[in-house]
Amino acid sequence: MKVTRSMVHVDLQPHFNRVRRFETLFKYKWLTKLANKLLSRFSAGRDRPGLGCDEVYIPSSDGRWQIRARVYKPEQQGGSLPVLLYLHGGGYILGNPEMSAELIERFINTRPCVVVAPDYRKAYTEPYPAGFNDCYDTLLWAVQNAAQLGAHSDGVMVAGHSAGGGLAAAVTLKARDTQDVNVAFQMPIYPMIDDEQPQDVERDIDVPVWNTLTNGIGWGAYLAGLRQSETAIPAYAAPARNDNHAGFPPTITFVGTLEPFYRETQWYVRSLEDAGIEVRYQEFEDCFHAFDIIAADSDISNAALDFTFNSYADFYDRFVGQPGSPGAI
Repeated sequence: MKVTRSMVHVDLQPHFNRVRRFETLFKYKWLTKLANKLLSRFSAGRDRPGLGCDEVYIPSSDGRWQIRARVYKPEQQGGSLPVLLYLHGGGYILGNPEMSAELIERFINTRPCVVVAPDYRKAYTEPYPAGFNDCYDTLLWAVQNAAQLGAHSDGVMVAGHSAGGGLAAAVTLKARDTQDVNVAFQMPIYPMIDDEQPQDVERDIDVPVWNTLTNGIGWGAYLAGLRQSETAIPAYAAPARNDNHAGFPPTITFVGTLEPFYRETQWYVRSLEDAGIEVRYQEFEDCFHAFDIIAADSDISNAALDFTFNSYADFYDRFVGQPGSPGAI
C-alpha cells in the first residue's frame, strides 16, 4: 500500500515530506555505516544535563567485545533505585544510547530509576546473536552490579523502541526461559519482532520513516549469519516466532496503524493477553513509525508520550516500587 500525505494523521502531515528522506539512510549500507561512525564520533559519551551520567564497559559473553553502556540516574538520589534496561532503536543496524537520552531522562523524571543502556553491536558490525547477547549480557551485569550502581536487583524493567522494542521482547523472553532475572514489567514500544513480514503482501506498506523495504534491509542484515548458514531463525532473534507467552511480565506498548509493525504488535498483544498477561496497549490511527519522537511537538505525539509515561508510572508503582515488591517472572 502506498501511503500519501493526505492519508496520515493531520498532525503528522507537516512532517511527511521531510521524513520521506529517512529511507535513504537505511537503503544504502555505506550510508548507514557512515551515520554510525558520525554518531560514534559526535554523540557517543555525551552526558545529559540534569542527570547523573557514567559510562561502563562490560565484557561480552563471547569474549570478543567490550560492550559500551551508558548509565543514567537522578542527580540527587536517596536510597537504592530499580534498574531500567533501555535498548535503543535503529532497525538493528543504526544508533547508540545517547540518541535516546531525552526519552531516558523522561523515564527517570517520571519515576526514579537507574537506566543502563548498552551500545550493542549493530548488524553491520556483527549480525545476530551479537546484538542480542550484548543486551542480555548488560541485563545480567546490571543485576550483578546493582549495589555499585546505587540500585537494587529486585524487579528490573526492560524497555525499548522499534528494534530496541524487539530486543526488549527477546531479552524478556530469555529471562522468562532461564529465570536469570526477575523482570517486573516490559515496555517493547512498536517492537520490531517479525522477520517474515516483508513476504506478507497484506502488510506491504510504503510509508515514511520505516517501511516494508527498509524493514527487509534491517532484518536481512540482522539475520545474515543465520540465513547464510541456513539455520532456523530462533525466537530470541525474532520474538514473533515464540508461541508460548505464559509467565511473561506485564507489558506496555503502543503502535501507529500506518506502519510495518502494526499487525505484529497487535498479534503480540493478543498472544500475551491470551496467556493471561496484563497488557496496557493503545493504537494511534493514521500514524507512521516513530511519530512520537519525530513530531514530538504535535498533539498526537504528546498523546502517545503521555500514554507511555503514565503507563510506566502506574506499572512502576504497582510492580516495582521498593525492594521486595512483587516482580512478575
